[in-house]
Amino acid sequence: MPLAACPECQTEIHVDEDVDKGEIVNCEECDIQLEVVGLDPIELDLAPEDDEENYFDDDDDY
Repeated sequence: MPLAACPECQTEIHVDEDVDKGEIVNCEECDIQLEVVGLDPIELDLAPEDDEENYFDDDDDY
């Protein structure tokens, strides 16, 4: 099982072999969500937060 380091706390995280880019994994040590941003080697980055305010701008006409 491949390992990747948490960018927040540097804990090694076991990642499934069939993981795809863009998938979200959790760090059990610091309890944050991480996004798989690289596959060879496995690289993790902080997952984007789901903030609905970022999706729509009040100035846009729909």
